Amino acid sequence: MADRFSLKDALFNDGTVTYLTRLFGDAIDGAGARAEIMARLPELELKARIAWIAEVLENYLPASFPAAADVIEAALPPELDPTRTDGDFGDFIFAPLGDYTAKAGLGHPERALDLLHALTRRFSMEFALRPFIDAVPEVTLPRLSRWARDPNYHVRRLVSEATRPRLPWAARLDLDLAVRLPLLTALHSDSTRYVTRSVANHLGDIAKEDANLVIDILNSWKRSGVADPEELAWLSAHALRAQIKAGHSGALSFLGYAGDAPVEAHLSLGAATVAIGDMLDITVEITARAECRVLVDYVLALRKANGSAVPKTYKMRTLTLRAGQSTRIVKRHRFKGDATSFQLYPGETGIWLLVNGEKRAPATFTLTR
Repeated sequence: MADRFSLKDALFNDGTVTYLTRLFGDAIDGAGARAEIMARLPELELKARIAWIAEVLENYLPASFPAAADVIEAALPPELDPTRTDGDFGDFIFAPLGDYTAKAGLGHPERALDLLHALTRRFSMEFALRPFIDAVPEVTLPRLSRWARDPNYHVRRLVSEATRPRLPWAARLDLDLAVRLPLLTALHSDSTRYVTRSVANHLGDIAKEDANLVIDILNSWKRSGVADPEELAWLSAHALRAQIKAGHSGALSFLGYAGDAPVEAHLSLGAATVAIGDMLDITVEITARAECRVLVDYVLALRKANGSAVPKTYKMRTLTLRAGQSTRIVKRHRFKGDATSFQLYPGETGIWLLVNGEKRAPATFTLTR
């Protein structure tokens, strides 16, 4: 069996550590720092590796944070390509520099924010910025207002990403919406998908608490006419994707999917029994009685170890149908027996369609070992 991929080893290893320490040239004892880092690095998990590299570098950098910040900035390679608009997250080996800044720079917030402005143009610094939002908002928030209009899209994205209330792998951030909303409004019409995706994810965090509030925000942006309509439509669908899967009527209506869609929906299965690890053919026939937009998903009521069932929604198709038009959708669903996120259990399993959020065409099949 092939060795399993290790993200921590791919991102933080002897090669990447050597690259980082060599960037400092003669400003620090790079060989000594590299040796000390590598002495413990293999035994550590990913986040611990970031913290350990930061801890070791702090011992080799000047004791004065402003002086250390000067050394770090002088060592940085050229910034990421500013002409790109998406998919250029940067090099993870610079994450420890953000970790160091967040711990050593709180006493010098203006200089630390200058450094984060430089660092985020090499690797996204949302985790490093959040402690400054918490500890020194009077310094940090005016900076974010300026950064929301920064010419570099990595800096603009940082404003949205760092202020997300539910940023993955980060502690919750208690920042009033009245503070965050002007920042998001400034960014919602950004010309780069990298930024608007972050805004959409930020709204998705808010929607988990209050979906109707997010719909109100999106409506206000739509009325303003500032954003490109197609890009705002994409942002809205991405922001409300969890609510769409859950059949939230307000979200569906906002995106143009009316409840009680005028369609006939039929579901047929390729087999009455399917083994874990095998495929199930799912065929859907949709016929429209009137012109309409239709969002079709399917739901599996998968069994848990205790015999209860948990519904899981899967995407199928988005359609615009004319009156009298019919269409067929075919999907092959594999029941992964080796999935790490969800364990499958045998037994009678429910399946149904969601058509514009409404349950249609329920059926069952038997899942076996």
